Amino acid sequence: MATHYLDFEKPIADLEAKIAELSALSESAGSFDAEIAGLRRKADQLRRKTYAGLDPWMKTQVARHPQRPHFVDYVQGLFTDWNELHGDRQFGDDQAILGGLARFRGRPVVVMGHEKGHDTDTRLRHNFGMARPEGYRKAVRLMDMAEQFGLPVLTFVDTAGAYPGLGAEERGQAEAIARSTERGLTLGVPSIATITGEGDRAAPSPSPPPAGC
Repeated sequence: MATHYLDFEKPIADLEAKIAELSALSESAGSFDAEIAGLRRKADQLRRKTYAGLDPWMKTQVARHPQRPHFVDYVQGLFTDWNELHGDRQFGDDQAILGGLARFRGRPVVVMGHEKGHDTDTRLRHNFGMARPEGYRKAVRLMDMAEQFGLPVLTFVDTAGAYPGLGAEERGQAEAIARSTERGLTLGVPSIATITGEGDRAAPSPSPPPAGC
């Protein structure tokens, strides 16, 4: 996958393009190791300087970066013994919100979060991370289970909002969001909500997340 550069990263992109060009030339026109090493140091310094002085809009762009990690990436990198649980026991399974059991540093936990997908097929399957009522009801089911067995709840929020489709409204979208929020506020086990991209008030977190970035 090609690297996606944000607008303010253009100087970094230019340096890395030069590095790539010299690396390609090295294969046919001799070694440019010294020049490449110098450019890499310069690019690293520029990246550090750029990210040390981000303004609020730049930070928002980084939070919404098209290549940012998604829920499945955090699960793979942070947890072991991941077992996904499906369905809300009423209508079906909403793949915009994934959740299940896992171990974090050896301790059993309940994990759930929004999954946006990384290409056309997975984005459609996960509905771009926009949950339907069954997604919020699945979150409630998982929180109930966590409290029953005394398991901490870890959630990862990354959504533009709940799905506004007719079917979702017909199946009680507003009530599902309200009950999910209520259950999070009354949860009797430790809980941590992490905003990993876009945040929305209707997210399935144990504590109400802030409004959209």
